[in-house]
Amino acid sequence: MPCPFCNPAPEDIVTANDLCYARYDINPVSPGHLLVIPFRHVASYFDTTDEERMALARLIDDCRATTDQKLHPDGYNIGVTLGRSRGRT
Repeated sequence: MPCPFCNPAPEDIVTANDLCYARYDINPVSPGHLLVIPFRHVASYFDTTDEERMALARLIDDCRATTDQKLHPDGYNIGVTLGRSRGRT
């Protein structure tokens, strides 16, 4: 089964940089729920390179700017969810 994250459809990408992209979650916890995903296939955040982690952090800032402009939220949650036992499917 192909990975649903490695080759996103261009229309699903909200914002991106050279190493990662953001897309809206198909099962959002709240309006504007975004997933920030490396383009390189990795099992978890802990398998990313230092360069990828920096790119992910920069993209989170870009996502905040996009979300501020569109939704004007009162606050943000930023987290890493790993494994089925934590709810990631």
